[in-house]
Amino acid sequence: MKQLPDAIRLTYIIAAILLIIFVVFIVLIIILYNKRQIFFIQQQRLKEAEHQNQLLQKELEQQRSIEKERERISHDMHDDLGAGISALKLQAEFLKYKIEDNELQNDIDELLKTSEEMNISMREMLWSLNSGNDTLGSFIEYAILYTGNFLKKTKIIFHSECEDIISDTSISTELRRNLFLCLKEAVNNVYKHSKANVLKLSFCQTENHFLMRIEDDGIGIPGGKLEGNGLRNMKRRMKEVQGECKISSATSKTILTFEIIQ
Repeated sequence: MKQLPDAIRLTYIIAAILLIIFVVFIVLIIILYNKRQIFFIQQQRLKEAEHQNQLLQKELEQQRSIEKERERISHDMHDDLGAGISALKLQAEFLKYKIEDNELQNDIDELLKTSEEMNISMREMLWSLNSGNDTLGSFIEYAILYTGNFLKKTKIIFHSECEDIISDTSISTELRRNLFLCLKEAVNNVYKHSKANVLKLSFCQTENHFLMRIEDDGIGIPGGKLEGNGLRNMKRRMKEVQGECKISSATSKTILTFEIIQ
């Protein structure tokens, strides 16, 4: 086979070199394009992250503003309403000792009872408004205190227990309030209807699971009353906070369980 003439061979070599240069150029263009796309995507992500951060900052500022307003309302209620209720109570007690009319004394006793109930309701509202109480430990402490105070003038013996509670676990104001109102309703029902001798209040926490249980040794709940207004309200309140209210009742025991999974 004859060798190609030098001119043709040179042409082939030049063509091959140009082809290689062209391929290298295309590869470089693709690499630069990919780098530019990656840089563009990173910039977009940074902008999105910055936007999300700005939204988060606004949300935090709004939350701080709400908490500050809650604290202001709480202090105003404590200073103004609290002082007014205390003054009203003192005045009624002063009048009671001055008046000898039994009928008027009975009316004053009712006034004193009403002022005490208003004072208790105000303390509950103050506790509910205080953002410093938005922890599981604070809720449990107040729940035990409330139940003990409620039952101390009755014949019902009160026991409480806590299991694996992480006190500084954060809970929302809404959840705290709904749990407390369910507890309040349940304890009131035990006092009014159960004829119980003992009430046991227990709390249990496992990771993101929290359980509050109220157990009494009373006469139980008749089958037809398992869906009374009180129980319906408790179930509705728990549903509002993505929780669950369960009840089991027998002739010598009633157990109410409030369950939250966060």
